[in-house]
Amino acid sequence: MIKQLLLLMVFLSIISNAQTEKLGKEISLSEKTKISAITSNPEEFLGKTVLVEGEVLEVCPAAGCWMELKSDDGVGKIKIKVRDGDIVFPMSAKGKNATVEGTVYKIELTKEEAIEYYKHLAEEAGKEFDPATVTGPVTIYQIKGLGAIIN
Repeated sequence: MIKQLLLLMVFLSIISNAQTEKLGKEISLSEKTKISAITSNPEEFLGKTVLVEGEVLEVCPAAGCWMELKSDDGVGKIKIKVRDGDIVFPMSAKGKNATVEGTVYKIELTKEEAIEYYKHLAEEAGKEFDPATVTGPVTIYQIKGLGAIIN
């Protein structure tokens, strides 16, 4: 009976580990920051390491170097970006829940740089892009991902 119970516990442990993917560094923070708090006042979080959680909306189809998480408010989202190869976010993460630790930073783009940036994203996704949609300089706030758990 004890052997059967131990085998069952090992089996359940294997199943639960197979469903949870740990990527990058071990998560060290325990207190979560709401994505809506970051998107509503991003300057307050610049340079800070945060722990966020949300549904994975999109994953970089080219290299797995970024993923977007849905905000807790159901409206906004935030991009988690890593240097190519540091972490590879799997396409299978889309629709799953992710907990990510990383540092908030901003990118300031001129109008021309923004056009190139959005053109690149559209090409990656295989979508059309109209440069007229960019009307001026753009500031983007993202999280530099350090570690993630996807389940």
